[in-house]
Amino acid sequence: MGRTAAAGAEVLVWWLLLTGCWLVLISTVDPLECLVGAGAALLAAFAGRAGRRAMSGR
Repeated sequence: MGRTAAAGAEVLVWWLLLTGCWLVLISTVDPLECLVGAGAALLAAFAGRAGRRAMSGR
């Protein structure tokens, strides 16, 4: 697996987990809430990957 594909897969997994947590924790699931949650989860997924890379020294 190439470096770019591995990075994309890692961000995808982070995003799926964070979006799932968001959907479990909100009270009403409407389209706007899903869109905001998915966007916030995407930003957090990139931050999670960057944090993991910073701690692993790569």
